[in-house]
Amino acid sequence: MNVQTISDQELIRLYLKGNDACLETLIKRHQRNLYTTIYLLVRDRSLAEDIFQETFIKILNTLKNGSYNEEGKFLPWAARVARNLTIDYLRKMKRDVTITDSEGNDILSYLHIAEESKEDAMIRQQTERNIKELVKLLPDEQREVLIMRHWGNMSFKEIADATGVSINTALGRMRYALNNLRKMLDKQQAMKV
Repeated sequence: MNVQTISDQELIRLYLKGNDACLETLIKRHQRNLYTTIYLLVRDRSLAEDIFQETFIKILNTLKNGSYNEEGKFLPWAARVARNLTIDYLRKMKRDVTITDSEGNDILSYLHIAEESKEDAMIRQQTERNIKELVKLLPDEQREVLIMRHWGNMSFKEIADATGVSINTALGRMRYALNNLRKMLDKQQAMKV
């Protein structure tokens, strides 16, 4: 029997009957998607690996204690588990939002203004800090979609799959995130005047 061609549901059923190779196949099959979901939120390889391991420990425990509801949707469910564990970690650590490129460099450091004065540089740095702080104030769902879309370069379909919602919900969360950022910026500007 070739385990590579077996459905996720069948792999789970065979694993629960004692075939550990089926679990390994299931993990390898979905490792990239789940790891990417986690990494795009934490932007730290070793932390993403730790949360990925925690994700599969939780999945294993759920499978073993019979709590997994067989609906034929293993990957969306596993992605929700990964996402929820990541968000729980971020809430616990109250990490700063650092927007990085694929090499892990802070993307805001690329914003250069030609021959900017010291005053302009200070204003730009303050604006960057201000935007980071405002992004942290967004509701979790909105912040997550904003980061995945703008700094993770994910399509709305990929975001929907990773977060376990419809594309319309992902689009709506993005719209609300941008509107909320705009309102917060307007409010700050009004307070300065």
